[in-house]
Amino acid sequence: MSRTVLVPLIVACALFMENLDSTVLSTSLPAIAASLGEDPLRLSLAITAYLFSLAVFIPISGWVADRYGARRVFRAAIVVFVLGSISCGLSGSLPAFVGARLLQGIGGAMMVPVGRLVLIRSVAKADLVRAMTYLTVPALIGPTLGPPLGGFVTTYLHWRWIFWINVPIGLLGFVLVSRFIPEVKEADPPPLDLSGFLLSAVGLVGLVFGFETIGRGVVPAWMTTVLLAAGGVFVLAYVRHAQRTPHPVLDLSLLRVPTFHASIVGGFLFRIGVGAVPFLLPLLLQAGFGLSPFASGQLTFVASLGALTMKLTAGPILKWLGFRNVLIGNAVVSAAFLGAIGLFRPDTPIIVMLAVLLAGGFFRSLQFTSINTLAYADIERAATSRATSFASMMQQLSLSVGVGTGALLLHLSLAARGGARLAAGDFLSTFLIVAAISALSALAYMRLPPDAGAEVSGRRIAPDAGATSAGRKAAQVR
Repeated sequence: MSRTVLVPLIVACALFMENLDSTVLSTSLPAIAASLGEDPLRLSLAITAYLFSLAVFIPISGWVADRYGARRVFRAAIVVFVLGSISCGLSGSLPAFVGARLLQGIGGAMMVPVGRLVLIRSVAKADLVRAMTYLTVPALIGPTLGPPLGGFVTTYLHWRWIFWINVPIGLLGFVLVSRFIPEVKEADPPPLDLSGFLLSAVGLVGLVFGFETIGRGVVPAWMTTVLLAAGGVFVLAYVRHAQRTPHPVLDLSLLRVPTFHASIVGGFLFRIGVGAVPFLLPLLLQAGFGLSPFASGQLTFVASLGALTMKLTAGPILKWLGFRNVLIGNAVVSAAFLGAIGLFRPDTPIIVMLAVLLAGGFFRSLQFTSINTLAYADIERAATSRATSFASMMQQLSLSVGVGTGALLLHLSLAARGGARLAAGDFLSTFLIVAAISALSALAYMRLPPDAGAEVSGRRIAPDAGATSAGRKAAQVR
């Protein structure tokens, strides 16, 4: 098996484990709460604890990989995540469970961006689309497989097995990384930007926790406002700090690279809509249609089949149409399928729902592959660790914003009709609005030249169709 296939599949083991774990937990929270003798609402601390760890440690993941070696850090992250999973399964109280989730989050914060860094540094740019395709699939399958798996395990086994499932996956990933992935380490990494690390940590924790609590009633509205405001202030303070620091922990100068800038801005908008789906769709099927968690999970699983189909076609599509055309057109198409979910009704034929979810999974997966690949198309090797940390942080923030946006829109819809419980009609406007936000991402790609990412996609265009990649890089230097 070639490195182009082997490396992303090995890295995908870790990413699949992290993505699956995040979605499985939400389905099983009531059972976990009952077992620990806690109110289910208090179990939200387990989710926010994990998000805290991600927000704090993702920004320094690139520096840690450069300092100690990407393979070594990736293996250590897998071990920490598995130890956190075992601790979750053994927890007998809420404090112990929250502490175990914090440990999991530290592993996840290093595992995802460093895994992507290992892939980028191990695969030639010409093979990056194919490699990213294999890496993107588990990121889509995990959230889709999570609800039915969580419902099945909780119903027929025990909630603790949700976390112990990670042990064999983690062991397999550790062995494969040790055997097949070479060590990648920078010879002279810069010193850690400790002040920037603290500013970004406080700012991101405030923003992530603030967005996660919007419209959920977990904390008072004033506290959500304070969290968002404080997070915004510290993030602005970090921006000012980064402009005066030679080696900031999050390198904002990377946004001067047009392809990276388009991927970050467009990807942020696109993921707001898509990030709301794992939260909104189970609610629509369960609260709106009255389906059980297991039944709704089985229905949503079909979206992963569309993602699997995409891996066979992403490369040829990008080579034929190029990044710019795909990202603009596919953003609109993906948003249309996302908005179509809001049209589902209890009497909608199952075959229609399956067709929409299947096609939507395909186009969303194509968009993710394109966004993730374009981000590194013009990034120099020395900057890849900083780029992966930056991209991973923005991805996590955008998904949190997506969930918060979906929750807020549902809350407003419910308040507008004066209802006490969610109904199927509350979801139409919510899905349409988040779909519109995703569609807006097309604007971020319109400024790209026709040959953007051509070195990666393999697309050949006429010399006068736009500036070449070399010309763009020269312009960036000037």
